[in-house]
Amino acid sequence: MIIIRVKEGESVDRALRRYKKKCDKIGILKEVRSRKFYSKPSVDKKESMKKAVNRQRHYAKENY
Repeated sequence: MIIIRVKEGESVDRALRRYKKKCDKIGILKEVRSRKFYSKPSVDKKESMKKAVNRQRHYAKENY
């Protein structure tokens, strides 16, 4: 559970913005979307390997 304390004289819009930033940082929405449907562990492993390969390619292009 995320707790946001509204400071003295702070607008609600600003507090909402802080709340949204915290949610993004923690990754709540991403986790909820991933748990929406069941995916087999083998599929999860394949996807993570694909992401790792793409990340390596990206950083290899930057360095050369």
